[in-house]
Amino acid sequence: MWSYRLVAPYQFERTSIADKTPDDLVDGQVLLRFLAAGVCGSDMPAFRGAKGRLPGDDGRSAAEKDGFPVHEVAGEVVASRHPEHRAGDLVVGWASGFDGLMEKVISDGNGLAPYDPTLTPAQAVGLQPLACVLYACEQLPDLAGRHVAIIGQGSIGLLFAYVAKAAGARRVTGVDPVDRASLATAFGVDDPVRATSDRWVSQLAAADRADIVIEAVGHQVATLGHAIEATAFGGTVFYFGVADDEAYPISMRLMLRNNLTLKSGVTLDRRRMLELAGKFAGEHPELLGTYLTHTFAVDDVQGAFDLACRPVPGRVKIAIAQ
Repeated sequence: MWSYRLVAPYQFERTSIADKTPDDLVDGQVLLRFLAAGVCGSDMPAFRGAKGRLPGDDGRSAAEKDGFPVHEVAGEVVASRHPEHRAGDLVVGWASGFDGLMEKVISDGNGLAPYDPTLTPAQAVGLQPLACVLYACEQLPDLAGRHVAIIGQGSIGLLFAYVAKAAGARRVTGVDPVDRASLATAFGVDDPVRATSDRWVSQLAAADRADIVIEAVGHQVATLGHAIEATAFGGTVFYFGVADDEAYPISMRLMLRNNLTLKSGVTLDRRRMLELAGKFAGEHPELLGTYLTHTFAVDDVQGAFDLACRPVPGRVKIAIAQ
């Protein structure tokens, strides 16, 4: 069966590997036929050649791990040893081994849920990041009537903006050096700010500090500090971005004097959150179509990732579809 692997920084190779079969499953697992995958910002360090911590990421120039680094997948169940999934089901969710770039994928059934079959697989794969955003918002204070600021207006940051506005946020500010003004209205951003977060916060008036600031950039340390600086007294900072570093320097003086709360965490209750994402998308039928801006065929995985690592104003979600 076909598979992809990273063989050098910024370079995928398509290969053939042994077919996965129902005999390869253990209890709780599901065998999927690949239908679509989403490219996530958390895939980018691996694409650039950075060494991760997953077993098998041990290549000389890049990971050289089959199917890596994709974790957002939609597929058809071929076989199941999970009680909630049956052969023929269309499901979306996590490739639990971060190995979703292959013809058949084995994954933990608890991280998968059915999706509305009127969606294309490329649209449906957007339910996985939406589930993550909805879970993060469950950890926050009630957003209704609040000023919410989001640092980073990529595919995750724009979802946060949409969900915040849908939850009744009084004002949504989106900060990104890429010009996202053309997307602001569709995703509920009242104040699109084209600037780096350090420049934005350096000129932020006290009255414009947000009740809740979400860091949706990750992969470096500075933006968390900027989020803390941008938060109003008694407010909440949520760090959503992926941490590539063990330790992050933050101002405890600001945290203490401003009575701030700092929260973070990975998405739990995955099946429940995927079902909630499906319900949310059904209530907002325009979202997934607007969210998906580029679709690539499976023979052009390289092109999908090349686009993903370039700052393009009109690009939101990139999918790879069978």
